[in-house]
Amino acid sequence: MDILIIILGLLGCTLAAALTVPAGFGLATMTTPIFLIWFEPHQAIAGVAIVHGAHNAIKAQMLREHIERDALRRFGWALLLGAFIGALLHLVIPSDPLLLLVGLALVVLPMLKVSERWSKIRLPEAEDRIGGFGSGFMGGLTGHQGALRAMFLQPRLPNKSEYAATAAVLALVVDLTRIPVYLWNDITVLTDQTLLLFAFVVAALIGARLGKRWLEKWKRDDIQKGIMVGLVITGFIYIREALMALSSA
Repeated sequence: MDILIIILGLLGCTLAAALTVPAGFGLATMTTPIFLIWFEPHQAIAGVAIVHGAHNAIKAQMLREHIERDALRRFGWALLLGAFIGALLHLVIPSDPLLLLVGLALVVLPMLKVSERWSKIRLPEAEDRIGGFGSGFMGGLTGHQGALRAMFLQPRLPNKSEYAATAAVLALVVDLTRIPVYLWNDITVLTDQTLLLFAFVVAALIGARLGKRWLEKWKRDDIQKGIMVGLVITGFIYIREALMALSSA
């Protein structure tokens, strides 16, 4: 049974990694529930960050000719600062409240994305630093940065390849900022399940290659809608589990 769960988890990670190439976000959100099978919340977020970082690195390399450098500059230092502060807070928040925060992020961020589409609000480019700080902060704290970043980045980059490439670089900046902070506090995610973590990294890299083929063939909006529905459902499950644990403590 354990082997079957591992195989299903690796297949799920591969599929998630493929879908998030055209979608531009969702890998951490879809793989965190898988990691929580084997790890407690702090370890799970750290392990997902490593997988997420490897995925974004290969994605940025594959799509490097499409990176929009002006968008990178607009997010700038605020993205890195937000990720660092969020990662530091991650270290001091207990597991059950952290799971509650993850659940709330999974519910609220997709709703913000949907409401932005309904209202047709387009934030001015000067506010990209707010989006950079916010997405970096959420990435460092809970690992879920993509939906908030997409609210600011997607309207600037209607071209699918430019959006996917630039989002990968921005996500990688967050990953390279938060991973050392996580590991400085606790390296057990590397030592307790080393082979399993390595297998998930490989699965994410394979998924990135597959996702590049889907980039021009699949409609990004359809993928994003499916991911966001999954995020909200997962978020409510996390909220329920965290509240049950907190009420019984």
